[in-house]
Amino acid sequence: MTHEPLVLGIETSCDETGIGIVRGTTLLADAVASSVDEHARFGGVVPEVASRAHLEAMVPTLRRAAETAGIRLSDVDAVAVTSGPGLAGALLVGVAAAKALALGLDKPLYGVNHLAAHVAVDQLEHGPLPEPCLALLVSGGHSSLLQVTDLTLGVDPMGATIDDAAGEAFDKVARLLGLPFPGGPHIDRVAAEGQITIDFPRGLTSRRDLERHRFDFSFSGLKTAVARWVEAKERAGEPVPVADVAASFQEAVCDVLVRKALDAARERGIEDLMIGGGVAANSRLRAMAVERAAAAGVRVRVPRPGLCTDNGAMVAALGAEMVARGRTPSALDLPADSSLPVTTVLS
Repeated sequence: MTHEPLVLGIETSCDETGIGIVRGTTLLADAVASSVDEHARFGGVVPEVASRAHLEAMVPTLRRAAETAGIRLSDVDAVAVTSGPGLAGALLVGVAAAKALALGLDKPLYGVNHLAAHVAVDQLEHGPLPEPCLALLVSGGHSSLLQVTDLTLGVDPMGATIDDAAGEAFDKVARLLGLPFPGGPHIDRVAAEGQITIDFPRGLTSRRDLERHRFDFSFSGLKTAVARWVEAKERAGEPVPVADVAASFQEAVCDVLVRKALDAARERGIEDLMIGGGVAANSRLRAMAVERAAAAGVRVRVPRPGLCTDNGAMVAALGAEMVARGRTPSALDLPADSSLPVTTVLS
């Protein structure tokens, strides 16, 4: 293929129906239909509700993306779709739609890993990824440290979530503080008005923990510590300083994420750090990473907040990279794999 590949990407791993269209590394359309409001009253994503929302949003979102990009669906060179990890029913909707498009348009199909796509999306904003680079992925379901050389061939996982991922901890602490779902944006907003007055624990950072889990993450203990602190205040009949708790909690999460990422970069001699996933939209994480990385001689790349959350652009970006590098497409019996390991970039 001599021209830059025109690729359509479909993302339905959780509660956002995302359709992205890219030409090479140029973003032409990024249409998203979110069902987050339907889940808010439950305090979390309900898989059946998400699946139904994807079914209803798929065709209108496809049409909107094609109109925005100024293309016909028959113009695309390939169709890419998130095949995992994610909610099984939600993934099935996207994979089925991608198969139908690929078969109907007679175009190759690429089933890609959701986490790898979060890395690939940065190319739409900052150009080709340095090889190698380190990727810190932080979202509702995952906190991962990955060494990336050629993203289309796989990644080398250095660390992962042991229990609660960072985004999950944000949601749970927000609920404790009476803040709406999803918790990340609301904690970020409220924390800006607070002071870091509470020294919450930094999970897996003790000398003993570092021997076994140097690059792994655990935020369950932090979440519990926040809950106990809040409960103690309430039992004493004292007002809970929500902004200070939010700021102190956020600082603990960001401190651990940045500390471990820069330690991993130092260990591998890598000078470029890419941060992706929904939590990468957090303002404190972005500021702390840039400040500390500069002191360590590490360059930081973070996509704009709109590209950090789940979207079809990231899937299209990874699909375009697959096409450009001549990777073999997926078979039409491609499964939706809710527990797809991060080492499997292309299904």
